[in-house]
Formats: sequence, structure tokens, C-alpha cells
Amino acid sequence: MAKKVLLSGVKPTGRPHVGNYFGAMKQFVELQGKYDAYIFIADLHALTTVQNKEELEENTAGVLLDYMAIGLDPKKVTLYKQSDVPQVAELAWIFNCLTTVPYLERAHAYKDAVMNKKEPNVGLFDYPMLMAADILIQDADVVPVGQDQKQHIEIARDTAQKFNNAFGECFKLPEPLILGAMATIPGTDGKKMSKSYNNTIPLFGSDEEIEKAIMGIVTDSGSDMPTNVYAIHSLLRAKDELDRLYAENRGQYKKLKEILIEDMKNFIRPMRERRQALEEDKQAVLEILKSGGKAARERAETKMEEVRKLVGLKLY
Repeated sequence: MAKKVLLSGVKPTGRPHVGNYFGAMKQFVELQGKYDAYIFIADLHALTTVQNKEELEENTAGVLLDYMAIGLDPKKVTLYKQSDVPQVAELAWIFNCLTTVPYLERAHAYKDAVMNKKEPNVGLFDYPMLMAADILIQDADVVPVGQDQKQHIEIARDTAQKFNNAFGECFKLPEPLILGAMATIPGTDGKKMSKSYNNTIPLFGSDEEIEKAIMGIVTDSGSDMPTNVYAIHSLLRAKDELDRLYAENRGQYKKLKEILIEDMKNFIRPMRERRQALEEDKQAVLEILKSGGKAARERAETKMEEVRKLVGLKLY
């Protein structure tokens, strides 16, 4: 029996942090053997905010190194760059012609931008259509998302249905694969770990960066339990073991932070070393991306041949 197709995209937005890993990256590694997986680097999506050639190139290569360093296996996963599948943009235009402006005005990213008095570019406004094309062109069965990202899959499903109704049966209706662990990962200040809050622990950070971040964790001086330290530590140790450790060292904030520092260093070091080794032969790694792009492009072209025929674009 053929495996179901899983698809996910990752925006190249710079260095990942521990919250990114436990929130989503780790699950991709765990899922890679269970599905026929396609994971792409969303460089076209990134253009809505990144308009710097060097930054985009560096971040795109960086995402590839990051994901291979944490354990994504190119033998099990098709890794590719979104822009290596130009059929996606072609399909997005066809979807644009089936989609109304009021429908897209309900998209969360656009509404947030307007609410924050920003002037969103057309790319941000039309983002959901490009995402729908990414998903539907590969005949994805499931798309792993957090609870707050379900709207993206709903839009893809609506768009597939609109196309099928207008032109004939063509697209599957993808299902969201809600990742339970995509809960809020706490940062060093207790809020959600996020670059925008400047409260992160870098996933491939040096020992010095790890020490600085963890020693800066905010603690409540009126309590024996350093809640924020415990919350981050719970990512690395089992609850029973952690409860004993914190009971034995109650009130000793500095010591508990130092234990967390050692645990975090031991957790990060092997991944950091794998990433450094991969970076030494970066050209070989980029060949994997190029090969994945060829496979994803060929699959997409097969689907687009069907789409063009149904729409009336294929006369010969």
C-alpha cells in the first residue's frame, strides 16, 4: 500500500531556536519514515519580507543545513526549493482567478497587517493562494500544522473544491495533521519563545551563547520554584526525573540554571557538529536540494498537464 503524501514548507528566516525545534522541526524528523514526505524551503514566500539577495541565499542554504543536521534524511524525504518548481506560481495564478478579494481579506496574516496599520504588499495578500498551490500541486494528503495554522489548510481545501467544481475533478482535499507538540515553547522570559521577543536559545548556538541565554532566564524571586527554568528544562528531561532534581535543589536558582546549561549543551552539541560537518561540503548539500527540486518539479508538471487540459490552456 502506497504511503500517504505529506507536504510542508519552511520559510528561510535566519537562525532557528530551540522553540522552533521542539515546536515543529523535531516532528518532521519523526514523521519522515511514515509518509512520502515533501519538504520545501519557501523562498518565494520569503520575498514578501526579505528583499536582499545575500540574505535570502544565505538563509535558504541555512535551512537546508539545519534540517539535515537535525536528522532529515534525503533518502526518505524530498527536500527542495520552492522556486525550483515554477509550476507553483502558474497554478497560483489560476487559483487567483477563482478566488475573490473579500475571501482573501479574511486571511489571518493580512488581517493582522491591516490591524497593525501596515501596508501589506500584494505578495502577503496573495500568500494563501501560493500556499494552496504548493500543497495541491504535489497531491498532498496531509500537511503538518499547529492549531493556529489550520486556516491555511482550510483555504487550500476550499480552493481545491472551487477548482473541481468549475473544471472537473482534479485535486485531493488535503487534511491538516495537527502536531500536538506544537504547543507554546517558553522563552527565557516566560513568553512564547520568539525572535521578536528576543528570548530565544539558538538551536545551533555556541556553548557561550547557550550559557548567556540560560543565565538570563527570568525567575520569580518570591518562589522556591524557578518556573521558567523548569519549563525549558522539561524539554530535555522526563518529568519524574526533573521533579526530583528540582525538589533536591529547591531555591538554588543558579545551580539549577547551571544544570540546565550542561543538559542544553549536551543536547545541542551533536547537532551543531553535524551542521558544521555538512557546511564543510556545502556544494554536496546543495546538490541534494537541486536533485529534490528536479523530482518535485517533474511531479508538479504531471499535475499541471492535467490542470492545463481541464482549464482550456492546452490546445496542442
